[in-house]
Amino acid sequence: MGTEPPPYMVIADDLRRRLTAGEWAVGERLPSRAQLAREYGVGDNVVKKASERLIIEGLLEGRAGSGTYVTEPRQRLRMVRSRHSEWRGGSPFRADMKEQGRRGTWESHSEARVPAPEHIARRLAIEPGEPCVQTSYEFLADSQPVQLSESWEPMAITGETPIVLPELGPLAGVGVVERMRSIGIALDVAVEVPRPGRATQREANLLGISVGDLLTRVERTYYDRDGRPVETADIVVPDVRWEIAYEISIEQPKA
Repeated sequence: MGTEPPPYMVIADDLRRRLTAGEWAVGERLPSRAQLAREYGVGDNVVKKASERLIIEGLLEGRAGSGTYVTEPRQRLRMVRSRHSEWRGGSPFRADMKEQGRRGTWESHSEARVPAPEHIARRLAIEPGEPCVQTSYEFLADSQPVQLSESWEPMAITGETPIVLPELGPLAGVGVVERMRSIGIALDVAVEVPRPGRATQREANLLGISVGDLLTRVERTYYDRDGRPVETADIVVPDVRWEIAYEISIEQPKA
């Protein structure tokens, strides 16, 4: 059974829906906290916390002694997922951030010989318990956290090579495509499965958001030209800051 979001998140979600529908115009004052509390059948503190959530998101602004007002929504940045991003050289994340006019960096920690859990083994087409390199990432834009990732690579593929640890060695930081190419493995396709989620305590702490905030979880797996999975990762993107767009190439018929 999934965990139910806290009451203030439920009310924040509904207020967000009403704002999006135009129930209150930009610059208009919202009903008082007491009025909203009566409407939703909750205490004042729950409405206060919901309003603070929307102030953080940039949808509302509080004016001392006056109330809470609708403001121009803060524009979310767009993260474009494209097959072309892998061929720009260097790190796809760094290239994405450069296009946004931001400086992309990251912190990482790798551990070798980690037994593959069952769900990771399925994604990598290996037996559960086979040794992998697990790497945890915290991605930053202008020193602010924007994304988390946890990747897994079978040591049967990289274990005896210079690229066994993704962020150490001669090709540290250049991305999976370039690293694998250096050991003679040509990657052909990446499959991504996005799913909605809500932030755990750990994710909230790392991303600077609140527990229960909306996330997009992306399950990504790279395959070589023989259809063999060589790396899989779970990517976590905070919905309040980023929207994800997928660029799909249309193959033209041969003349």
